[in-house]
Amino acid sequence: MKTVKFPSRSTVPALGQGTWNMGEEAARKRDEVRALQLGLDLGMTLIDTAEMYGEGGAEEVVGEAIAGRRDEVYLVSKVYPHNASFEGTQAACERSLRRLKVDCLDLYLLHWQGHFALDETVDGFEALKKAGKIKDYGVSNFDLESMQDAVGCGAIATDQVLYNLCKRGIEFDLLPWCRQQGIPLMAYSPLESHGREQAALLDNPGLHAVAHAHGVTPAQIALAWVLHQDGVIAIPKATDPVHVRANRAAADIKLSPQDMAALDRAFPPPRRSRALDMR
Repeated sequence: MKTVKFPSRSTVPALGQGTWNMGEEAARKRDEVRALQLGLDLGMTLIDTAEMYGEGGAEEVVGEAIAGRRDEVYLVSKVYPHNASFEGTQAACERSLRRLKVDCLDLYLLHWQGHFALDETVDGFEALKKAGKIKDYGVSNFDLESMQDAVGCGAIATDQVLYNLCKRGIEFDLLPWCRQQGIPLMAYSPLESHGREQAALLDNPGLHAVAHAHGVTPAQIALAWVLHQDGVIAIPKATDPVHVRANRAAADIKLSPQDMAALDRAFPPPRRSRALDMR
């Protein structure tokens, strides 16, 4: 599988697993755990979660899924902005570690910007790193200007943003800048996540034409397109084993220049700066 390297030299698979909306219903927990374990079996060893997801429930799901397999996993979690003071990051990280049943996170992110000064949050991250609680830290939902400020505060390992064929705004400025800085981006909702928006993506005739030519699903082509981008990690969520396997198979699809041109026609790239897309 294609890999992406963080500035700290940690190398991770370009295709990981997301957990948004997991841990919200006890009846679904077993399926969620099994889906994550299947993903690990298939090589999708980066797992992204957050204290916000299910108010800690998703972290508990992940903790169960990785039990006995911690060494296989590149583990990412996120802190709420209202917990992102110096002291708050320490307490929030400890809670996440307990729910995940681990001693250390590979990567800890500020979920989005809040009212605490970023340098205070980064100081909290640095303290956690010094204490061996996290290995690296970064941000999520930061636009170019905010990222430029962030790298002035500390060693920002990544920016996790909304990115897919329908949401290409970052290609105008943020993505090229991050590539120049050697900072990979993590793409959440690479297949969209809401009904109407997902339909606008997956029902597109141009996407269907490329999928038909490859004998795969439109979702697999949409995911393969994200994975084709240099310096980008995709973290789709799946709880159905069929979807987990389909996501993994998307990583093996080779898109030709003609395919990429067809997808550009169907989903035109940005021609000007845009406000950052967010969920």
